Amino acid sequence: MKTLYLTDLDGTLLRPDGTLSEYSKNALNALTEKGVTVSFATARSYNTAMPLLEGVKTNTPMIVHNGSFIVRQDNSAVYYNGFTAEEGKGVFGTFLRYGLCPVVYSVIEGRNRMSFIRSESSPAQREFAVSRMDDKFDKKRVREIDSRSSALDGDVFYFNCIDEEERLRAVYEELKNRYRCFFGRDMYSGEWWLEVMPGSAGKADAAVKLKKLLNCDKLVVFGDAVNDISMFEVANERYAVQNAAEELKRIASGIIASNAEDGVAHWLLEHAR
Repeated sequence: MKTLYLTDLDGTLLRPDGTLSEYSKNALNALTEKGVTVSFATARSYNTAMPLLEGVKTNTPMIVHNGSFIVRQDNSAVYYNGFTAEEGKGVFGTFLRYGLCPVVYSVIEGRNRMSFIRSESSPAQREFAVSRMDDKFDKKRVREIDSRSSALDGDVFYFNCIDEEERLRAVYEELKNRYRCFFGRDMYSGEWWLEVMPGSAGKADAAVKLKKLLNCDKLVVFGDAVNDISMFEVANERYAVQNAAEELKRIASGIIASNAEDGVAHWLLEHAR
């Protein structure tokens, strides 16, 4: 029986400072050399995930943008789940009605792009977008645009917005029953974020597709946050790190050591076959 071991990154595999420890890196490489199939499922983009996984020797596709994409190690898409043009326009319009202008992620001419308007972004959102302009994997990934009319160029698959809790909550309440939304504080900056994806997107759907793609019979997952719940629900076994949200712990097959203690790596070395 072939098993896919699928782990979240931030708060799960990565340490509290957002880095991958040498212990975990060495463990992942040892497992890969033994033929164990390990992959990653993250809310991050490929461009922000890959620098953190530098030195990890795997050619397995990974899940990014909370399940909107499955990408190969060269960033080519294996699977993609986006909004219809009408849906994208509706979501964008909802943000605008509450005085917010989100960062819009889309595929333009075959490439993953994020578009933002500097003058209509909160200071935290502006800092977030500008910090990604010098991306070592793709320096043209960020599109700074001047007009809202360009925001929905290409095939839109993801929105995020960083702003005041009250305004973001209003958008969340309006969209949460139609789309997959994640609303809360960022674990590193403490800023309030709202992310919106198509209702059919998510880690669960992508995990099942990746399991099939890799011809695996069993799915074992690791996570820490509420956005991992759907992935837990479709897995054969599910493990929450000690620092995980209580909602996740309640449905876990077991609780393992925290991310500060390299819990995922320790478990994999002991149990993965």
